[in-house]
Amino acid sequence: MASPSNHRFAVAVHVLTYLASEPQATFGSDALARSTQVNAVHVRKLLGPLRSAGLVSSRPGARGGWQLARPAAAITLADVWEVLHGGDPVLGRHVPSQECPVGHAIQGELDALDRELTDAITDRLRRTTVADLVTPAMTVADAGT
Repeated sequence: MASPSNHRFAVAVHVLTYLASEPQATFGSDALARSTQVNAVHVRKLLGPLRSAGLVSSRPGARGGWQLARPAAAITLADVWEVLHGGDPVLGRHVPSQECPVGHAIQGELDALDRELTDAITDRLRRTTVADLVTPAMTVADAGT
């Protein structure tokens, strides 16, 4: 089975769920990186746009770190998807030959399909919040991360 080449969404949802599991706490990017098994720089690059969108906040310094900027129940997975994907197509793109009758017509068909898929993905993600993903078994304070 092929794995997706872009795991930013999954890592971002993991981080947001981690933050939601202890909403009063502040976590450094190193702890978040250990939990997600990605580099702390990558975590910070993901959190930057989420901070700009008002989903997370950060505090600098030795006692600083990251936390949710609003309640987990007010953050849908569609919010995360839209921040990270913006207007990027869901389907891969290429530039076909306009001299070929298939190449001339296919891009419009793929664009229509891409809009349909994007709408379906966003509609489904809008029905799930970060709070929906938090379970009682998630206690990061005991996880040593």
